[in-house]
Amino acid sequence: MSIPQSGGGPIERHEQLAGYLEAGCKPKEDWRIGTEHEKFGYCRDTHKPLPYDGARSIRAILEGLRDRHGWAPVDEKGKLIGLTKDGANISLEPGGQLELSGAPLETIHQTCDEVNDHLQQVKDIADEIGAGFIGLGAAPEWRHEDMPLMPKGRYALMDAYMQKVGTMGRVMMRRTCTVQVNLDFSTEADMVRKMRVALALQPVATALFANSPFFEGKVNGHKSWRSRVWRDLDADRTGMLPFVFDEGFGFEAWAEYALDVPMYFVYRDGEYIDALGQSFRDFLDGKLPALPGETPTLSDWADHLTTVFPEARVKKFIEMRGADGGPWRRLCALPAFWVGLMYDQSALDASWDLVKGWDAETREALRVAASVDGLAAKVGDIDMHALASEVVALSEGGLARRARPGAGGMIPDETHFLNALKESLDSGQVPADELLARYHGEWGGDLGRIYDEYSY
Repeated sequence: MSIPQSGGGPIERHEQLAGYLEAGCKPKEDWRIGTEHEKFGYCRDTHKPLPYDGARSIRAILEGLRDRHGWAPVDEKGKLIGLTKDGANISLEPGGQLELSGAPLETIHQTCDEVNDHLQQVKDIADEIGAGFIGLGAAPEWRHEDMPLMPKGRYALMDAYMQKVGTMGRVMMRRTCTVQVNLDFSTEADMVRKMRVALALQPVATALFANSPFFEGKVNGHKSWRSRVWRDLDADRTGMLPFVFDEGFGFEAWAEYALDVPMYFVYRDGEYIDALGQSFRDFLDGKLPALPGETPTLSDWADHLTTVFPEARVKKFIEMRGADGGPWRRLCALPAFWVGLMYDQSALDASWDLVKGWDAETREALRVAASVDGLAAKVGDIDMHALASEVVALSEGGLARRARPGAGGMIPDETHFLNALKESLDSGQVPADELLARYHGEWGGDLGRIYDEYSY
């Protein structure tokens, strides 16, 4: 999850809220790709999650990356809780999941190199201390009581609030992982088109990347349990957002939506001040109970926008949020999938033509069906496997037209990053299907085998 934002002056006019989002508009030549992924750390001998402190711990991993690979520390109240380097940052999810938030880069070749370098650095440190990392959408065996809560003030506040607004908020915090990509837009109209396509097609990403069929040591009946968790987390800040498809949607409409999302906190002088359930509208009027008489800055607004968790999210860029964390090679497939659709106008327009006739009920039904059945999902006359095949083909065409070479020009474009998805389409099997086949087959129901065979 996000680190505190900075650099914003006082909010003196309501128009600044939408203006903050609009300031993200960039000409196409300045569009970049930011890939984020989370992974679970564990002790190799016990398969238990890594604690924060100790010789074999999350802190030891962060210290190793700091001391041996040149990352700068991010501290909170004397605790090492993150790292920064060259426009990227490493942060901790609430249960100790380690997240790389990559730098904004020009090509998928570059973002994949960044992922590869990061995972190799993490593996080097982890191997020395007897730790491992695994990419899955949900923790396969661990229970709530097994999970540490990382020493971040934001998480302590969220942990208490999540118990009041849904049944799975604390599950999401501690026991799920995702991979996402952050992409740019050029104008308000471009943002609108991209957000509508992004939301409508998140279920396709959920299906293709489904990788969480186990939970608390059992088969859970879903290909993506992570997606299931997000459906019962906090209705005020999650979901498929039907209003995005309404006439007149734009930056102002997103700002109005975010204003109605209850607050978590205000960050002041290194402290997270409890504003749970309070209103940013009241904050604008100087009537926030947590800070009476004080009005917000644009940094407060930026922080608040990070507490909105729908399937696709607008900040100064758009976040694609529908995929499970997964194997190494699929971490590069996710940005390839979305860049091919979003950064080529023909692919974007064709994608909109594909989904523009769907209503809110259809989009939500696809979301649910994807989490349960993956590529085997069916909603009305929509077959997920056929839909995903068409969408991946659109993405491949977009990447081919982008024609961004790699490996010093030896690789002509970025299309090969879709190979993992094309293999799933050929076989009809997504990662969850492969895991289930092994569990019921060669593993003989021994879920402990997953760590040795699927760790990075």
